[in-house]
Amino acid sequence: MASSMGGMFTGQQPSGSHPPTGPGGPGQPGLLTGPPGNRGTNNTLVDELEASFEACFASLVSQDYVNGTDQEEIRTGVDQCIQKFLDVARQTECFFLQKRLQLSVQKPEQVEKEDASELKNELQRKEMLIQKHLAKIHHWQQVLEDINVQHKKPTELPQGPLAFLEQASANLPAPMKPN
Repeated sequence: MASSMGGMFTGQQPSGSHPPTGPGGPGQPGLLTGPPGNRGTNNTLVDELEASFEACFASLVSQDYVNGTDQEEIRTGVDQCIQKFLDVARQTECFFLQKRLQLSVQKPEQVEKEDASELKNELQRKEMLIQKHLAKIHHWQQVLEDINVQHKKPTELPQGPLAFLEQASANLPAPMKPN
C-alpha cells in the first residue's frame, strides 16, 4: 500500500528514492522528506502546501494586482492561486487519511486508544460547558429572586388611589420653616 502512495502525490519521487527521514520509515514516502523549508527539486506536500498558501497571500497583496485595472485578470489570478492551495490541501488530507487507514490495519488497538482519548476529552469539554451553564442559571435565578423580593416590598405599602403619591411624598425632604 505504501508503494502505491509514492506516485500519487505530485512533486514526490518514487518510494525508493526518498531518504529514510519520512514518517513511514525507510523506503516509504513521507510528508516531510527533509528539513522544513527545504525547497529543492524534491518538493513534499508540506512544501507545496506552504508555497501555495504563500502564493495566495502574495496574489492578494501584489503590487501588480493593487495597481492593476483589469478586475477579471486579478480575479482569475487569485482564483488560480486559491484552487492550487485547495488541491494541495486535498492531497495532504488524502495522505493523512491513508496513513490513518494503514495505522488502523496494522495497529487497531492504537486507533481505539486514540478514539477513547478523544471521547474522554469531549466528555470533559462538555462537562465544563454544563458547569458554565449551571453557573449562569444560578446567577440569573439569583437575579430573579432579588427582583421578586423587591416587588414584594411595595405590596406591603398601603394600597389605594393615593398610595403612589403618599410613597413619593414620603421620599421628599421636609419643607424648611421661614424665620
